[in-house]
Amino acid sequence: MRRFKSVNGRRQGGFTLLEMLAVIVLLGIVATIVVRQVGGNVDKGKYGAGKAQLASLSMKIESYALDVGSPPANLQQLVSKPANATGWAGPYAKESDLKDPFGHAFGYRFPGEHGNFDLIFYGQDGQPGGEGYRADIGNWQ
Repeated sequence: MRRFKSVNGRRQGGFTLLEMLAVIVLLGIVATIVVRQVGGNVDKGKYGAGKAQLASLSMKIESYALDVGSPPANLQQLVSKPANATGWAGPYAKESDLKDPFGHAFGYRFPGEHGNFDLIFYGQDGQPGGEGYRADIGNWQ
């Protein structure tokens, strides 16, 4: 730290521009590390919530099937009554229930390949396949 003489002869302390830049760079590095750590925990939480939402939505499809006689042709039929659905006692789900915590639509197949219907949570990327938080989870697993 340089010391400067003031007009009255006493020394005054101050930070140089280089010292200020060094402090700003260090704060930036620390902030980046903190954001990465928190961001990873957010993805972990969303992935766990997606698995729970998959189970909940699967139960809503089962309720629909008990009332109507078969699972819905598409997930939208859980929200609004289809014209040919006798016994429909819904709505069974809200529109927001049809999207995972990452904002992607759940995959749905009726008839299913693994059971009466297949419901798929595609993970963070919303695409088939992947590992980690991008891994797919189906209601049959």
